[in-house]
Amino acid sequence: MDKQLEKLIKKIYQQKFPKKKFVPGQTYIPASGKVFNDKELYYLVQACLDGWWTEGRFNAKFEQKLAEKLGVNFCMTTNSGSSANLLALSALTSLRLKERRLKPGDEVITCAAGFPTTINPIIQHQLTPVFVDVNLTTLAVNIVDLEKAITKKTRAIFIAHTLGNPFNLNQVVRLAKKHRLWLIEDNCDALGAKYQNKYTGTFGDLATLSFYPAHHITMGEGGAVLTNNPLLTKIVHSIRDWGRDCWCRTGQDNTCGCRFSMQLGKLPFGYDHKYIYSEIGYNLKITDMQAALGLAQLGKLDRFIKIRQQNFDYLYSKLAELKDYFIFPQAEKHSEPSWFGFPLTLKPNLKFKRHELLQFLEANKIGTRLVFGGNITKQPYFVNYKINYRQVGKLANTDTIMNNSFWLGIYPGISKTMLNYVIATLNKFLEKHG
Repeated sequence: MDKQLEKLIKKIYQQKFPKKKFVPGQTYIPASGKVFNDKELYYLVQACLDGWWTEGRFNAKFEQKLAEKLGVNFCMTTNSGSSANLLALSALTSLRLKERRLKPGDEVITCAAGFPTTINPIIQHQLTPVFVDVNLTTLAVNIVDLEKAITKKTRAIFIAHTLGNPFNLNQVVRLAKKHRLWLIEDNCDALGAKYQNKYTGTFGDLATLSFYPAHHITMGEGGAVLTNNPLLTKIVHSIRDWGRDCWCRTGQDNTCGCRFSMQLGKLPFGYDHKYIYSEIGYNLKITDMQAALGLAQLGKLDRFIKIRQQNFDYLYSKLAELKDYFIFPQAEKHSEPSWFGFPLTLKPNLKFKRHELLQFLEANKIGTRLVFGGNITKQPYFVNYKINYRQVGKLANTDTIMNNSFWLGIYPGISKTMLNYVIATLNKFLEKHG
């Protein structure tokens, strides 16, 4: 049955997703995207045929395999990278952490040059985001500003490895330990990146991942929280699973052996442990179909990262002669980035604006993206809702990124032929405007 099914799905895949010839100027080159074959579809159909559909055997195997791959003790899947960020920050507000829990008014240091869902959980828990600047070449947190930002109110650091380039983990971890701060690594852009030969996402108290189609591997939608801390694992599981006190896996009962012999809160003795809630929680689980896709993708991760690095290096070598126009990306010292994109920042006093270049590229079927929210404090929701925050310095580099930075795609679906077209198109624009 399995071999017959596998053969049938392979045939359907070949019919449904035939290889398409790239035609310069006609075939669109997206900045990001998913790469898959019949293996993902085979795993997906298997999960469907199980008839279970919520998290099950594929999810258990995915969590185990990913934890083993990264060298972390616990991996907990969730329905998006944004939910992973919410879970990680929410866990640090739990009463189970006693005097170390985050409370309203506490400060959390982060970067304004980033994605909003790194910052929004801080706001939602009535904590104060403290924004520090970044470096233009690495897009990573400025360590000098980070140290200046720490006050008696500071309780945590929550920052991202932007576009797959690790931040200075030596210094950030040192400051977190020195001041007894929680550290959350937003690793959503950086699966497979290394710092001093150790995977990012394994240095902090918690870390997050995203499996959106733009990311290194995909489940369609999905994410994960990583940690080595058993207590934080229990808290994250609880918040993800409605806030319940029960730690049984989905479909299991009475793992604790005392399902009907507890008394918690003001509930009566013997209240079913499956319906006792100790955290303010949600249902943020994934389906087993998503996990099946992720498991198939996980086996391709090393190859995907290698292609991304090759595409990055190729673009860098071919665009190096354009140094009069652009500030080029640099890897953080001691790091091996798992590049998410190829960022470029326009130098001052050019004869053209960023939007003119991006419109030209888009008109020539080349996708681009900005560095997410630019300066998040300038976003409409920050202004309209009058969100309370503190910033260190003028965030000059953050504003430069907001006004002059963008990135090009290097994901595994982009071939060298496509990259050559991107290079030629960039040069064509600069010859006209340079």
